[in-house]
Amino acid sequence: MRLDQLNFHHLFYFWRVAKLGHLTRAAEELHTSQSALSAQIRQLEGRVGEDLFVRVGRRLVLTDTGQLVLAYADNIFGLSQEMLGRLKGRAAGTTRLRVGSVATLSRNYQENWIRPLLSDPSVVLTLESGLLEGLITRLVQYQLDVVLANEAVPADPDRPLDCRFLGSQSMALVGPAARWGAQSLRIPQDLDGLEIALPGPRHALRGRFDALCATAGVSPRLRAEVDDMAMLRLIARDSGWLAVLPEVVVQDELRSGALVTVGRSTELQESFYAITTPQRHRSEVLERLLAQGPQEPADGGPASAKP
Repeated sequence: MRLDQLNFHHLFYFWRVAKLGHLTRAAEELHTSQSALSAQIRQLEGRVGEDLFVRVGRRLVLTDTGQLVLAYADNIFGLSQEMLGRLKGRAAGTTRLRVGSVATLSRNYQENWIRPLLSDPSVVLTLESGLLEGLITRLVQYQLDVVLANEAVPADPDRPLDCRFLGSQSMALVGPAARWGAQSLRIPQDLDGLEIALPGPRHALRGRFDALCATAGVSPRLRAEVDDMAMLRLIARDSGWLAVLPEVVVQDELRSGALVTVGRSTELQESFYAITTPQRHRSEVLERLLAQGPQEPADGGPASAKP
C-alpha cells in the first residue's frame, strides 16, 4: 500500500475508537452514526489488509496489528495537535522539544540546561548529538528546535541563525583527591612530563591548549584524547591521571570529593551557545530555556557572563 492510498480520515476515526475503547462514545464525539463509523474502520482494515479490532463480548479489543497502527496514529495526531498549538501561539497538550548538541559538549551541561523541563509532564524531549555542521543542517530543515554548541556559528546571510551566548567557564585541571588534593598547578607551566588526558582534536579549545604548551616549552605526557565528554569524565575519575576539561563535566565527582581541581586557566575559556532559527513559532518551553541566566560552574563559583 502506497502512502497516497492511506485515508487519514479513516485513520483518525480508528484512533478515536481505539482511544475511547467504545464505538458508541466515539460516534457521539465525532457526530456520526455507529454504522458509518464501523464502515470507515472496515475500509481502513481493507487497506491495511488485516483486522484492527476483534469483538470480545460487547467490547472492541485491538489486535496486534491494531496496537501497532495505534502507536503510529498516536504520533501522527499527537504531533498534529502540537502543531496547531504552536501555530496559535499557545501550548496544546504535549510539546516536543528536539535538542541537538555537539559531540564534544558536556552531557552534564546539557542536562543542567534542560533540567527545568524534566519535571514537566507535558514535555517530550528528543536529544541527539553529532557534528556541528550536521546538526545545523537539521536545524534549518526544522528537524531540530535548538542546537547546543561550544562554538559560535559564523554569520551567513544565506542561512540566518540566532546564536545566543549562554555562559562560559574556565578549563580546569582535575585529578584524584587522594593524590592531588594538596597541590596547586599552573596551566600549562607545571604540566611538563605529567600524565594527562585531554579533549580530542575536534574540541573547540584543544588547539589553544596545545599552542599554550608549545609557547611555554612544556610537553605533558599525553595518555588519552577523548572527543566524548562522558568518556573523558570516566577517564578522569578512574585513571589516576590529570585531566583538562570544563568542571561541569565532572561536577558530581567534584561535589563528592572523588576529584579535586588543582588548577584553572584564564586563557582557556569554554563558551556555550544555543543556536536557533529566527522563526515566529518557537515553542514556549524553548523560550523559557533561552531566557535562563548563565549556568553556574560545578564548584559554585560565578559563571562568566561574557563570551
